[in-house]
Amino acid sequence: MTDQDAEELDVEETLAMVNDRGGRPSGTPSTPSPADPPSPSTPAAQGRHSGQASHSGGQASHSAKDSRHSGTPWPEARARAERAARSVRRRTPVSVTLDDALGLVLAAPLTALTDLPSFDTSAMDGWAVAGPGPWKVRAHGVLAGHARPEPLTDGEAVRIATGARVPPDTTAVLRSEHGHTDEGDRLHPTREVVPGQDIRPRGQECRSGDQLLPLGTLITPAVLGLAAAAGYDTVSVIRRPQAEVLVLGDELLTEGRPHDGLIRDALGPMLPPWLRALGAEVLTVRRIRDDADALYEALKSSPADLIVTTGGTASGPVDHVHPTLRRLGAELLVDGVQVRPGHPMLLARTRDNQHLVGLPGNPLAAVSGLLTLAEPLLRTLAGRSAPEPYALPLQDAVHGHPRDTRLVPVALRADQALPLHYNGPAMLRGIAAADALAVVPPGGGRPGQELELLDLPWATAGIQVCFT
Repeated sequence: MTDQDAEELDVEETLAMVNDRGGRPSGTPSTPSPADPPSPSTPAAQGRHSGQASHSGGQASHSAKDSRHSGTPWPEARARAERAARSVRRRTPVSVTLDDALGLVLAAPLTALTDLPSFDTSAMDGWAVAGPGPWKVRAHGVLAGHARPEPLTDGEAVRIATGARVPPDTTAVLRSEHGHTDEGDRLHPTREVVPGQDIRPRGQECRSGDQLLPLGTLITPAVLGLAAAAGYDTVSVIRRPQAEVLVLGDELLTEGRPHDGLIRDALGPMLPPWLRALGAEVLTVRRIRDDADALYEALKSSPADLIVTTGGTASGPVDHVHPTLRRLGAELLVDGVQVRPGHPMLLARTRDNQHLVGLPGNPLAAVSGLLTLAEPLLRTLAGRSAPEPYALPLQDAVHGHPRDTRLVPVALRADQALPLHYNGPAMLRGIAAADALAVVPPGGGRPGQELELLDLPWATAGIQVCFT
């Protein structure tokens, strides 16, 4: 059975959220078009998305009139997810090698273990010279990584490589292109020599004990390079929160084409990499049939910091998430959110330091739940700071829900957000072509109106960090 987003039973909302029916390709803008409300025989009215990759959950037993005003406002739901993560007692830092640190967060400030550079070095290939020229050139040059060279005397020069230790009493480094030697091995400058030029003095970048980066810094490739240069082999980090995915439903196939009332599981392949992109370590993906006892045992035995379930969050005959949470004595922190798609999502605290995010079974509704509840929770557990909010103007008008926030896939084009088609709860074509989700206020957005955007992980510069 499929999760029922309550808006699909609401004729008023169906009119507001209508998708283009002209068969345009994915990636085209979402423009207003008329539509008839669904009849009782249509998939929208039945709660069944024929041919779509929607997931287990059953039809909602409560009416649209009862449900459409229920739930937590969208901004407050995100704030509760952050607070839930902060309520977890401080996580013990772990020490990891630099090879394993990418994408984690520093649990302690990065302090210089030595001066950088730790000795005077040449910034260029050329000659180290002492006093005014011309200079007599020594027979043997100075290379990087070699022992400390002999001091220079006035009128003397020596060939030197970039990164090599500068001999004591060196006045400057003369670049190779700024000098020439004569037949008598005397070096002549072709331009004025300034004392100290092209020498990186000891401690130019930092002194031993200086704080290089504060606690809470995201470890990027550049941070790894800085840590290595500063003498670190390991760093203290906040470990990745561990997540487990439970895919619920009797109707799901893991391979082949949909047939005989069975549909392909779209969320099993999609959720683990998305959770990794949000900073989690995914322990496992388990598929659970529509069986209350099986779900109870899976939740009870999970070692994860965060359990993510798909489907079963409504009130139908095989929607076992709420009853199982009550059986476990869990605390519901968010039970429904005023957002479309994804209204039936939930957040619960199942036991000490463990949380559960219940996603609706429809794929785009599940994405909405991920970015509404899982993203702030995982980000806070991982010690990451919240991204700076930003907005872009809409290229085209976009429908809104009469009362709730709506999340709509958009493509970013020339500093504008282009709303995409195929943005219904059960559809993935729109999000597959998207760069972000636009946060559409009740009533919709007009062309040129600036709306807040939620970046998708792979559309940002941090993709390589996120997916490690």
